[in-house]
Amino acid sequence: MTLPDTDDAGQHLTTKDGWRRFVAGGPKPPHIPAPSPKSYAKLPKATRLKLDDLRIDHHARLMVVATSTVRHTVTTGRRLVMLNRHAISARRGLIVSGPAGTGKTIALTQLGLAHELNDRQVHPDAHGRIPVLYITVPPAATARMIAAEFARFLGLPVHRRLNTTDIIESVVGVCTTARTGLVIVDEVHNISLSTRQGAEVSDTLKYFSERIPATFIYAGIDIEHSSILSGTRRAQIAGRFTLIPTHPFPYNDEWKGLVKTMEDTLLLHHHKPGTLAELDRYLHDRTGGMIGALSHQIRGAAIDAILTGTEKITRAELEAIPLDVTATTQAPRPRQART
Repeated sequence: MTLPDTDDAGQHLTTKDGWRRFVAGGPKPPHIPAPSPKSYAKLPKATRLKLDDLRIDHHARLMVVATSTVRHTVTTGRRLVMLNRHAISARRGLIVSGPAGTGKTIALTQLGLAHELNDRQVHPDAHGRIPVLYITVPPAATARMIAAEFARFLGLPVHRRLNTTDIIESVVGVCTTARTGLVIVDEVHNISLSTRQGAEVSDTLKYFSERIPATFIYAGIDIEHSSILSGTRRAQIAGRFTLIPTHPFPYNDEWKGLVKTMEDTLLLHHHKPGTLAELDRYLHDRTGGMIGALSHQIRGAAIDAILTGTEKITRAELEAIPLDVTATTQAPRPRQART
């Protein structure tokens, strides 16, 4: 039995090589052999351990589900790219904003993936194109740090002797030549316009958006209530950017579909299909409708099922997985039994 190699250490979306590996990998995990429980028991121990490790790696991966938020972000973002195609200035952008764990980064990466794949299809023989640039805003960022993040993605050297303007000019030159059409800036909530440093970061991003002929996408936690959309800069951003808010999911058919989709990806020997679907109400109450918490709980329980040898997920296994503070505070209180 030949087992696949799933080692993808060093894959960072904020570097050109890491982003390309993400695009090349696509949304599907590598094929993992799935022998029957009886056949599995007869395999050599070393082979079973390798298969277990592959299944753990499968469940450890953050699964992408085409939620309504993801679909809306991809559709809106691609539309903006097309509308901006011939714009000389004042290109329009997109802000994806909401609480942590509501799927913002997944929506961003799927938009970037769709744009890059479309660009490759339209220009199959073109070399040297960099359709997408993806960065995150570091905490306490300065204008130079932001310029350096752009340069780092592109693989450009950032020497101490280079000032911020030098770095910006290098970035703009490469992006223009490489036909960068989409710039994704995540963790924008790290920018505080209440400080001079934060204001300079905001101005640097604005300058990049004016110099690079691309559509800019911002994402962060509750941006619409942050200092980014305040003061004179608010009019500049609010007048050019479309806002897509993300929220916890209500208990509805889409939530039920999310649970079923995640259950269908499980690679467990004794798990009874439909078990999680029957627990969809409990899962919603436990996670407060946060898709990040839902994914964490199901994937964590699947890993435990492999490590303990139970090879199935029940309510007890799900309750053993601790969740983040946001999910637990969003979740409703347990219902009191009637006396």
